[in-house]
Amino acid sequence: MAAPSVKILAVGSAAGSIRELFAKIKAIDAKHGKFDLVLCTGDFFGPAKALDESSNDEDDTAKLLAGQLEAPIDCYIMQGEYPLPETVIAKFAKNGGELCKNVFLMNKSGIITTANGLRIACLGGTYDASIYSSAEAAPGFLSPFFSSQTMERLLSNTLAKTTINQNYKSLAAIQSTASSSQLIDILITNVWPSSITQFSAAPLPSPELASAGVHVLDDAIRRTKPRYHFAAAGGKPPQFWEREPYVWDDEEGRVSRFISLGAFGGTPPTGKKPRWFYAFSLAPHTPGAVPRPANATKNPFRESAPRAVKRPHENAEGENFIFGNVRQPVKRSRIVEGEPGKPPPGYKCRRCESTEHFINECPERVKPSEGYVCKICHTPGHLVRDCPTRDAVGDTGGRKPKEGYVCRACGSDAHYLDDCLVANQRPAQTERRGGKRGPPKEIGPDECWFCLSNPNLAKHLIVAIGSECYVTLPKGQIVPTQSAADHTLVPGGGHVLIVPITHYPTYTTIPPDLAPPIIEETEKVKTALRAMNAKHGATTVSIEVGRLSAKGGHAHVQSVPLPLSLKDKVEGAFIQEGKLLGIDFEEDPDAALEACAGGRGSYFKVELPDGKKMVHLMKDHVPFSIQFGRQVLVDLMGMPERLDWKACMLPEEEDKADAQAFKAAFAPFDPSA
Repeated sequence: MAAPSVKILAVGSAAGSIRELFAKIKAIDAKHGKFDLVLCTGDFFGPAKALDESSNDEDDTAKLLAGQLEAPIDCYIMQGEYPLPETVIAKFAKNGGELCKNVFLMNKSGIITTANGLRIACLGGTYDASIYSSAEAAPGFLSPFFSSQTMERLLSNTLAKTTINQNYKSLAAIQSTASSSQLIDILITNVWPSSITQFSAAPLPSPELASAGVHVLDDAIRRTKPRYHFAAAGGKPPQFWEREPYVWDDEEGRVSRFISLGAFGGTPPTGKKPRWFYAFSLAPHTPGAVPRPANATKNPFRESAPRAVKRPHENAEGENFIFGNVRQPVKRSRIVEGEPGKPPPGYKCRRCESTEHFINECPERVKPSEGYVCKICHTPGHLVRDCPTRDAVGDTGGRKPKEGYVCRACGSDAHYLDDCLVANQRPAQTERRGGKRGPPKEIGPDECWFCLSNPNLAKHLIVAIGSECYVTLPKGQIVPTQSAADHTLVPGGGHVLIVPITHYPTYTTIPPDLAPPIIEETEKVKTALRAMNAKHGATTVSIEVGRLSAKGGHAHVQSVPLPLSLKDKVEGAFIQEGKLLGIDFEEDPDAALEACAGGRGSYFKVELPDGKKMVHLMKDHVPFSIQFGRQVLVDLMGMPERLDWKACMLPEEEDKADAQAFKAAFAPFDPSA
């Protein structure tokens, strides 16, 4: 029997006109409903400046957060082009996304599965090439931008099949299980993908939209293949545009549709107001071939458009959105007609329309447009390429960071992590000789052992997935299992890792506005593990190595079950072993961790069976073994042969058996269930 369809209303940017939008939704629902949910694209609250200048306590945003404005239907909102108000972020962190009755703020890059089985993904914020590639971590709601880490989190989350309990509608209450598919039903973004206009005959409301897309979104479309994709930033002001459907032949003819919505609120446009809402019904996808729509086009993400169609500059090879379809003179490998050094016949400078020079030689190129502000020094009057501080040097000889950057290893704002002497333990640049290799490149999510998108990740060991973290058995548990043990204390062994889904080097490097839900979920999992271990007659020790190395790592917490007879011996074992290795513990562990906040230092943390914390602050140029915690525990349990995890690895079949046994035992305690 086919699953019932879900009736959905998608609306454009409210831009702060929340009360008016709710009234319109109520009227549309009365006439065309009943709708199951509303997807609010773009900027729901409007520009932050307008909110900051408002001193009226009866402001729509304040009323919404106070519960005095009620949405007539469940509304899922996102971050658009602007930073979110701090009051909204605080409510999001406190309530797990539920801002008030019927209004839920989706993660900047997240996915939910409704009670009806539809998978809805969101990518909030806007794109800046330099920030996308250089950001140290995923920007939070206080930033208007998304980064490569934001995109990585979105793609990692699509691996989790999530559901919202119909009786407890909170984005923090998600039931998760592992899923190898990344296919989603609906994607909502602020930006357009760059390839979306290819092969389309639907007239664009503005010509510039043909090259206004963001190329980094294209790969996410190829991997998630959304059946509906709604975007908000279709021009200024946003315009309505609906593309013809296109088909994924490798997914039994799966059909995708793209709709860009006009804004509901904001500055009224001249002329007719663009269409700002779109109603449709959608049923969860079922296996089997899908009829091909009569107006379907070639898939713009599978095939390249003809060369006559201009592509965005990020995707163009041998072409450039500034130079047009003509290679720069210094890079041409063929001879063109005309005078050497002059443009070929038919070329026009895109700035001044002159036929006498290329655009890089145009006298107008040095003049920034009205209102332009340099992204490096944040002052008007010059372009980024002409910024006097562009080539500024930091205190160790490398590039000087942008304003607001802080080195995760030493806390300095005068150099990048790659140039940090503490992180790399090397002489200053002025002392290097003989062409020695520079600092190692920071590890990326595609090579990280713990990122869900890494194809080499041992996904068969994952035992639970929440909205912010996942739980996995490690390779080579401390506790012997299967063929290596006569019996186990906890089913499946019980030695697990709690890993944030998003790539952060340590828990202290998570941006403050994104940290609360991650930390909260981590604590819930630790509490659940203690309860499960207690049921099986075991106590629990948690270990966290927060080390900021040159290449970086991925934050995680280890939880290890121990026999109850060792409960009172754990603290002494860490102190005794620490003295032998020169590892001391701080008198005030909370103050020590606070000193590491913002990535200002590395640390080692232990949580004892009675809840007491032990914290060691790692010192510059003093080696620290990341296996210290394992060494103490294997000695305490009288199993020194279990120190090397590689020597404790089991065949994949036995690992899978452990994972299944642990899943069954953990299910009654799993906070994501």
